[in-house]
Amino acid sequence: MISMSHSAAIGAEAHAEPKAKVRNLSLDRARTFLTLVVLLHHAVIPYTYFGHTDPTSWIGFDIVVLATDSFFMAMFFFLSGLFTWPGIARKAPSVFLRDRLLRLGLPFVIAAFTVIPLAYYAIALREQAELTFAAFWWKTITVGPWPSGPIWFVWVLLAFDLTASLLYRVSAHLVDPVNRISVRGFEQPAIFWLLLTVVTAIVYVPALAYFGVNKWFEFGPVSVQASRVLLYFTYFFFGVSVGAANLNHGILGADGELPRSRWLWAIATLIPYCGMWGMIYIKRGILGNPEVLPGWYQAIYGTFFVLFSAAILLAILAFFLHAKTPGPTLLDRMQADAYGMFLVHYPIALWTQYVLFDYGLPAIVKAAIGFVLTVILSWGLTAALRKLPGASHVL
Repeated sequence: MISMSHSAAIGAEAHAEPKAKVRNLSLDRARTFLTLVVLLHHAVIPYTYFGHTDPTSWIGFDIVVLATDSFFMAMFFFLSGLFTWPGIARKAPSVFLRDRLLRLGLPFVIAAFTVIPLAYYAIALREQAELTFAAFWWKTITVGPWPSGPIWFVWVLLAFDLTASLLYRVSAHLVDPVNRISVRGFEQPAIFWLLLTVVTAIVYVPALAYFGVNKWFEFGPVSVQASRVLLYFTYFFFGVSVGAANLNHGILGADGELPRSRWLWAIATLIPYCGMWGMIYIKRGILGNPEVLPGWYQAIYGTFFVLFSAAILLAILAFFLHAKTPGPTLLDRMQADAYGMFLVHYPIALWTQYVLFDYGLPAIVKAAIGFVLTVILSWGLTAALRKLPGASHVL
């Protein structure tokens, strides 16, 4: 049961919160941390079994990549949704649309024509050493393929934001059921986790069985992984619902049960994570790594996937909600530049790997060099770009 004082606080916050966006230090740090996870993911993936594009590899990076790939983009959508509903409530539709196009649409277009071709040119040179960048760029945008790299997230988030705006015009109360579960999650976070797991299993497992993991919907750089688009929207919608009202008295309340049980949630991630590795062993060692996996396999693997994704989301947020470190920490200093780092880091990562390719260094050393340089250079580049007139409104 929720105490009377807790209920009163919920009522007051539900009335006041949509009026203004309030910065939340714990969530800002979690979002910046997640940006670093993306940079780490792209720094180590060439040295794994999954994406073995370098002569060297290390099994430890497979452990990292399986974990990161199974949660980080879904968590990004969850965090991105947290302040969406109050933002829609306090802005006219035209203003909200303008702001989203400026913050998401414009960076996506610029990055699609500049950042992404520059990144993939490093890969193309491995196959065709005499290829000029001008020729590669022209072929990319006219003939294709025109991959999106990590910036697919930006256009998908824009589409989700616009969908949320339309849903708000239909009814501002569409998010109330999940928000009520979030309020119950203040004292019983397992209830919120269970709902998130069940809903994501319903939307993800059948899609995984039908599309598999490699199918993408693509139109030039506008692309999204077919099996995960509904999974991502579910995480986004749950984030919208949690942040619609009562944020500090729901599942993400700093004084709630979630941060107090952070170690239990960390341990809870290990069970489905080990389950995913068990299924990978079955695929490679028993099924012979077939191109088309049977439906039963996809159903079991997909179930472990959603169990892990929901558990690690809560585990990471629990640790950040519990942390009382006074600022400014490194994450605090990086927070304003984190979005720009996400947008510009990919060519830095790929060109660093291109340079390191012919050196006989251990995979751990190459990955460490790549990660550190990617963080430093993308941070420095973003800080420089944000000094340009008007750039801080976009980056």
